[in-house]
Amino acid sequence: METAESELASKKNFAPTPVAELDPCPTSGKLYRHQESLPRLPIPDLAETCTTYLKTVRPLVNDAEYEKTVAAVNELLKPGGVGEELQRRLIEQDKNKSTSWLIDWWNSYAYMGYRDPVCVYVNYFFCFVDNKRFIGKPASRAAEIITAAMQFRKLVVGHNLEPDLARKTPLCSSQYRFLFNSCRIPQKREDTTRLANPSENNHVIVMRKNQFFILEMVVDGRQLSTSEIESQLELIYFFAGEKDDLPIGAYTTQDRDSWFKIREKFIASSVKNKASLDKIETSAFVVCLDDTKPVTYEERAWECWVGDGRNRFFDKSCQFIVFDNGVAGFNGEHSMMDATPTSRMCEYILDNLEKGKIDHGEAAGKRLLPPRKLGFDLTASIIRDVRVAEAKFDTLVAEHDLKVVVFEGYGKNLIKKLGCSPDAYAQMAIQLAYFKTYGKCVATYESAQTKKYAYGRTETGRSVSVESVAWVKAMQDESLTTEEKGQLGRKAVAAQSTYMALAADGRGVDRHLLGLRLLIKSGETKPALFTDASFSTSSHWTLSTSQITSEYFLGYGWGQVVSDGYGVAYMVKEESLHFNLVSLHLQNDVFRYNFLESLREMKAVFEATIPQKR
Repeated sequence: METAESELASKKNFAPTPVAELDPCPTSGKLYRHQESLPRLPIPDLAETCTTYLKTVRPLVNDAEYEKTVAAVNELLKPGGVGEELQRRLIEQDKNKSTSWLIDWWNSYAYMGYRDPVCVYVNYFFCFVDNKRFIGKPASRAAEIITAAMQFRKLVVGHNLEPDLARKTPLCSSQYRFLFNSCRIPQKREDTTRLANPSENNHVIVMRKNQFFILEMVVDGRQLSTSEIESQLELIYFFAGEKDDLPIGAYTTQDRDSWFKIREKFIASSVKNKASLDKIETSAFVVCLDDTKPVTYEERAWECWVGDGRNRFFDKSCQFIVFDNGVAGFNGEHSMMDATPTSRMCEYILDNLEKGKIDHGEAAGKRLLPPRKLGFDLTASIIRDVRVAEAKFDTLVAEHDLKVVVFEGYGKNLIKKLGCSPDAYAQMAIQLAYFKTYGKCVATYESAQTKKYAYGRTETGRSVSVESVAWVKAMQDESLTTEEKGQLGRKAVAAQSTYMALAADGRGVDRHLLGLRLLIKSGETKPALFTDASFSTSSHWTLSTSQITSEYFLGYGWGQVVSDGYGVAYMVKEESLHFNLVSLHLQNDVFRYNFLESLREMKAVFEATIPQKR
């Protein structure tokens, strides 16, 4: 979901909009009550970062390459040298920021300055577990989701949501500001975020057959009941008819520079176009009523990830998707929020609906004005731009392949009984499956959240270690016993857990090294560490991975970040494991088979080495 960092620091003319200027983070109410007491994101010690870096490089390079890397590290650490100067500049950068030394850089380089399409390379999706009551009843399913989403929105906007916790540690709530009434806006060189006043914009945009309808959620000071919303949605199905409109939403599938130029021309051509786009961008969220009926895991994942690229507006932070068979899901724009706020929102919606904790309201018995369809003035140029966007999207997604691994042999409950961290266990399954497929180990990115710090987002968890490489090789060695393989596996699991703890503590290597690189001035020579081949090798994220787990989700995923790699999103549920695999038509089928085989084999070796209880 995040771009390869080796490409990020090459961008110039960098002038991000500081996150504090977009919308100052509140400090009152339940949601923000810990904000002022949260510690700042730390700047790691340079020597510690270099030592950790060498550990992560060692399993990915040969002896000669490693010796060059050691020499480059030693050069960076010379007393009075360039490393000390860059570290000094980073400390000054931190002193001059009211938020954190990293947040504005990261939002810019990883997201807002990224110019490729968001719909494949940035946005992510969740597939929801079915509600059997609403099979074949999409209007009923959508109405309930809208009501529950509005209830969650009320908690967020009113600052009455309890803040996230990691065990008992409070986490930063700043990302919740971008959950509702938020939209990414294409700009030249670097995008920005538009935040609309939620008290003045209580409408939801509903899309059907590529058409946009305004669903006003508050009428005469009262929010519509679920039954009223359902009636309004039924009208939208009727008004939309059976014929697709020109898909203006396809604009948002373009690369960002093309979309910026198109948007400028689009709003300049007509007052109506500008007003209609304004309604979309300021809406609380978008609901896409699709006319497809996905059934399989792959069909659901594909439709929630990209769909047909027409009945979507990918710049909105939140899009709920409901299909004609009652299947539902979610698509999120990733720029200003990681997936934790949206996954919490979706779990809140599904859990509270199932448990009957949503207030569905009472119909007022008063005739409502029907939903209004947004209109556009369509010139020949606009029509041509849309057709080009459609063609580009179709070509882009045809280059991709998506496969889903669902392993129902066991899940988190058994993994804990085996004495393993469920996340580390899943990461080792990824390593083993890849090794079985390609016969080698590659740089692996796992997202580690740093939200225990003010304005924290993520750090890279480097999942490959000397221990993990030794273990995957051992698993293919028939001369070793089951117990020997299990003991090596436990060392690999422990190494992964140790690094993830460092990363979550703000002491991983990637964000620190990024900050140092960004402070190299024009005309200055790059330190050898950043031109060393091992630097590129160890940050070329062939495997880009992340976990979001909910018993209410059937799927979760996004695209790969390098052309020769995979996007691997996973869930470790109580009795199953799910992996979503996306690549540019690499060996997805073989990779999927090797996941299933790996998980069966892992159970045997970890069962044979369960630690004795003391």
